[in-house]
Amino acid sequence: MKTVTLYTDGACSGNPGPGGWAAILLYEEHTRELSGGEDATTNNRMELTAVIKGLEALKEPCIVELYSDSKYVIDALDKGWAKSWQSRGWVKGDKKPALNPDLWERLLTLCDRHTVHLHWVKGHADTPYNNRCDALAVAEWRRRKG
Repeated sequence: MKTVTLYTDGACSGNPGPGGWAAILLYEEHTRELSGGEDATTNNRMELTAVIKGLEALKEPCIVELYSDSKYVIDALDKGWAKSWQSRGWVKGDKKPALNPDLWERLLTLCDRHTVHLHWVKGHADTPYNNRCDALAVAEWRRRKG
């Protein structure tokens, strides 16, 4: 399997409000930037969408080194929370509904297709690709803010 590096970020102006997401895929000497957004969304939905769109862009199963500054995404995958929510019908351990089940369902399906290694990075720090994702995501919500 090919090993691909994926950086992702989401941004939102207001929560909810206009939002943007971005993903950067790196494979050998190739770099691909993806971005988009929604007029009314949340920061967590944009973080999830960024990862989903990045993984969906892969044409075959890959080993993916995923870098995100979202503790929500990284912890829910790494600690098994998302799979637990799914197994309980999208209900969390505290009996409250899990948020964003539509996106989590898509992401868990993609994680079954690919071998995803999770890496949390500090946001707005010295990680050039994370900073580039942030700039792309912010540009997307600004376009929608109008």
